[in-house]
Amino acid sequence: MSRKLWAVVALLLSFALVASACGSDEASDTAAEDGSTTTGTTDGGDGESSAFVTLDDACAAAEGLQAPEGFRVNLVTDIGKVDDGTFNQFAYDGMQAAVDCFGIAENDFIETVSEADYAANIATSLESSPDALVTVGFLITDDTKAAAEANPDVDFIGIDQFLPEYPENMAGVQFSEDESGYIAGVLAASLSESGVVGVVAGREDVPPVVKFVNGYTVGAESVNPDIRVLSIYNESFTDIAKGASDAAQFIGEGADVIFGAGGQTGSGGIAAAAEQGVWAIGVDQDEYFTTFASGGAPGSEFLASSAIKRVDLVTFRLIQASVEGAFTDGLVVGTAANDLITYAESHDAELPEEAVAATEAARLGLAVGNITTGICGIDGLFLGQNSACDDSGGGETTTTAGGSTTTGGGETTTSAAP
Repeated sequence: MSRKLWAVVALLLSFALVASACGSDEASDTAAEDGSTTTGTTDGGDGESSAFVTLDDACAAAEGLQAPEGFRVNLVTDIGKVDDGTFNQFAYDGMQAAVDCFGIAENDFIETVSEADYAANIATSLESSPDALVTVGFLITDDTKAAAEANPDVDFIGIDQFLPEYPENMAGVQFSEDESGYIAGVLAASLSESGVVGVVAGREDVPPVVKFVNGYTVGAESVNPDIRVLSIYNESFTDIAKGASDAAQFIGEGADVIFGAGGQTGSGGIAAAAEQGVWAIGVDQDEYFTTFASGGAPGSEFLASSAIKRVDLVTFRLIQASVEGAFTDGLVVGTAANDLITYAESHDAELPEEAVAATEAARLGLAVGNITTGICGIDGLFLGQNSACDDSGGGETTTTAGGSTTTGGGETTTSAAP
């Protein structure tokens, strides 16, 4: 593992602490016993996520930083588009926020149609000589690594991309989707009256998806040990009709909450569920603004929340590091502790106060380290059940400016520094 593996993590953690201080007037800061600070809402009942650093906050924290003349940033999506309501769009949003904040005049994106196009799309993007290139998705990892090795003067940002060792000009971003799924599972079980909940997922060979599904299961069972969690993996992330069909099947089996964790396929599931008056939980970004058209789509009042991975925020911050000339290689892990894992407010949905309280308690417990999921951060399987972490020696622990983080060889956890 690169000696600089943790430099980016430390940078992100420090950014998170600074940006958290720039929150809205509705938030109040609470000091935990261990000295960490958690941002909390003051109204206590609207379902609003209590740890949400906006891109405007992140820009303000950059204190007027401007890109060098001629600086260019490009992006290559996973299969999908920059307005598809998935992590493709979230990464694009982060790039555009950086473009606006830092005055980056030159930027472009390519939307991938097929897995066979990954390498060609990266090559095409490199023809315009970007200073930084963002590639999105687990499946594009190998092509990103190859391009980074062949283009040492370009800073590569790989979203959802894990490597045992990174090229010196590549940062791979992973998230603790098990934590995100856990929060969604707690909310689902807290809302469920039938004792049956479901999750419409993407591909089983994509570790982030497995982490979502297993985290959801653990979270739901933490509220109700007898709950029945229905799950299905899909071969496509873009099959809206299949997602709707999966949701209908689960609802027929008694599910009264549906979590979508499979791109547009999952979004099809939650849209169909909400239209039928069944609670829905989105993923990756706040699907109220995408799948539910800011409340204009049928069933928006049944979107309870979305399990958010702050792909936009981490993309912004890594582009910022490139602009500053401070870009370093290695693995960046997004967790509840550094505000890169959180959840969306309830918007039009009216949630029981106890469900709101349980959800925030889960997020806070994960953030301060009182709750762990028991899930391997590499492949998403349960520890002790033939996961990739079981023979790894327990991982590597390094203390950074923001806390102690264990990753690479075991369950990923982050806690505040004493």
